[in-house]
Amino acid sequence: MRESAATRAARAGAIAATLGEVYPVARISLDFATPWQCLAATILSAQCTDARVNLVTPALFRELPDPAAMAAAPAVRVEKLIATTGFFRQKTRSLQMAARQILDRFGGEIPARLDELVTLTGVGRKTANVILGHVFGQPGMVVDTHVRRLARRLGLTRSTDPERIEIDLQKLLPPAAWTGFSMRLILHGRRVCDARRPRCGVCALSSECPRVGVVDRSSAQPTAPVS
Repeated sequence: MRESAATRAARAGAIAATLGEVYPVARISLDFATPWQCLAATILSAQCTDARVNLVTPALFRELPDPAAMAAAPAVRVEKLIATTGFFRQKTRSLQMAARQILDRFGGEIPARLDELVTLTGVGRKTANVILGHVFGQPGMVVDTHVRRLARRLGLTRSTDPERIEIDLQKLLPPAAWTGFSMRLILHGRRVCDARRPRCGVCALSSECPRVGVVDRSSAQPTAPVS
């Protein structure tokens, strides 16, 4: 079944409105007080739950509150502070290299442009968009694993590439809606639209969702993709 761009945009708007009613607060669940802390916490959240990161960051930020402190700290100390977030050696390298880059190239301040943020070690477009939306109040379409899954199930994109999905979703909604929409998709993916067993029977988006790729358990067949 083909869908025009205008119809898809209208449906995306309806989805955004419904998500706004279900999840009125649209914010990452990471705790932070400064731009650097937002960046550091988001780097730590890779392959780790936000809840675990929030257990680790109070001690980390007390001891190493800014890029200068992070850059100067012994790597073994950083590793010990963040060990329970997993991949702690790689994350330590990312945190310390990003801190040095911020000091050397941006005068110790977190840059407020996507093209500059993504030059920092450990910062991809997802992290950069989190920072844009939550620190600088700029439009940022965050595409994580939940957004990738839901965007396809909802028939809002046919792509599996995060950057292409980001572009496709941006075309459907005004910039002011980007951050909130992506944050609400993440919440919905965590609470309702599970990767293996989506709870379609209780989903507030059921009337707008073509369930692309969702297996019908009664027939064990996925639904047809939307063009």
